[in-house]
Amino acid sequence: MASPRLELIYCRQCRWLLRASWMAQELLATFDSELGEVALVPGQGGVFDVRLDGELLFSRAEKGRFPETKELKQLIRDRVAPGRDLGHSDR
Repeated sequence: MASPRLELIYCRQCRWLLRASWMAQELLATFDSELGEVALVPGQGGVFDVRLDGELLFSRAEKGRFPETKELKQLIRDRVAPGRDLGHSDR
């Protein structure tokens, strides 16, 4: 089975590349052996979505806010490494 692909879809018009890049770095550091790929995908219209193998994990449009790092780590962990302790991110 291929390792999962995580996509961070960000609004290039809003200049959210830096935010998406930082989030990608955090997630790669946490899930270095569980994720096969982290892609930064330019979008428009205020988008900031996070998808894992096509499944929408977080949508800024739906939630009305950006994701917390802790929240994303928990969502991803539950799919790629259930039961794994995330240390301070689980508290």
